[in-house]
Amino acid sequence: MSLQRVFKTLVSLDLSHIDAKVYMILALTGPKKKLSIVNDLKINKQQISQSLVNLQNRGIILTDLKNKNEFVALPFEKALELLIKTEKAKTQILQETKKTLLSDWKTSTTEKDYEKN
Repeated sequence: MSLQRVFKTLVSLDLSHIDAKVYMILALTGPKKKLSIVNDLKINKQQISQSLVNLQNRGIILTDLKNKNEFVALPFEKALELLIKTEKAKTQILQETKKTLLSDWKTSTTEKDYEKN
């Protein structure tokens, strides 16, 4: 699989372009400090900081247990499984609310209902 296809897949699984790049560089090169990621990707420090928070919240990168200033990525297979699991859960929630949403849509027949929101 080409890295471009991996990148596109990560983005399709709801990672931002920057998040996908940060994850990939960590997964490919091993633990790195924030400044090293900034230098490697040529992306400003604030964006990298936000990306690291996003990826930690998604559970696909962690703070290195040995060196608290470094970040480490889950292996690609585990990260992919986790991201797919998250997408499945979101789809399940949407599926479960589908009937209610359709009912709300059918009963909201006036534009005024829409304007209230």
